[in-house]
Amino acid sequence: MDKFKEIKRILIVILFFNWLVAFSKLIYGLITKSAAMTADGVHSFADGASNIIGLVGIWAASKPIDEDHPYGHKKYETVATLGIAVMLFLASFYIIKNSFLRLFHPVIPDVNVFSFGLMVIGFLINLVVMKYEYKKGKKLSSDVLVCDSMHTKSDMFVSSAVIATLISTKLGFPMLDTLVALIIGVLIAKAGFEILKKSSDVLCDGEAIAKARIARVVNGISGVKSTHKIRTRGREDDVHVDLHVTVNTKMHVDDAHALSHRISDILKEKIQGITDVIVHIEPFESKL
Repeated sequence: MDKFKEIKRILIVILFFNWLVAFSKLIYGLITKSAAMTADGVHSFADGASNIIGLVGIWAASKPIDEDHPYGHKKYETVATLGIAVMLFLASFYIIKNSFLRLFHPVIPDVNVFSFGLMVIGFLINLVVMKYEYKKGKKLSSDVLVCDSMHTKSDMFVSSAVIATLISTKLGFPMLDTLVALIIGVLIAKAGFEILKKSSDVLCDGEAIAKARIARVVNGISGVKSTHKIRTRGREDDVHVDLHVTVNTKMHVDDAHALSHRISDILKEKIQGITDVIVHIEPFESKL
């Protein structure tokens, strides 16, 4: 519960900074008629919206285990990252659509020192937010924080591109403003697909830990002859493992039972994130 409280606190702080930057870019982009700056503002606004989705997901994920959910509710955090991906796709569609319209109806943006200053400040805020959020996400094994930091990282690249377009517009190449806005839309969609893939791997029970890593640990435990049929699934902070282990055919059932508990305890100790282990004991059959 302390972990979820910490994640909520981080998301609220980041939400404030994301929307501060978003409204600044969006309003000024509309005033100056800069497609690239407006696109960047939409992207930053999506950052804030994704924070709200993350807060809802964390609220659901923090619920304790109950009779209907014996494995807990942690995957709701992963489900929330799908909402972040949807926000990215919507922002991407809006930006790409407006970029194509501008290709046929060009508008020359108004560029001045304030434009550059606003974008540079926004870039620096995003840099600090991204590093802080990613570090905390890894430390707390939070899908929402890690995915949201990826979102913010893409915003940094977008801001860099916008700064370049402001320079090109000042030099007399206003068309680049629209073209860069189009590229921004594509980059945002790419970030959405990356988040979608990562979340789908968890929700569809993709392999969470390499089989070889599990086998190395288990095969080093006294009493284990070999191991096979290793399967893992779940989130980084909630990995479930099941495997088959062969033992000496003369091993007493009490000893085999104790060995299965020892395997579970050692795996949890050696590999961070494992929360549940099911061991199927089999008799070792010599091929000689």
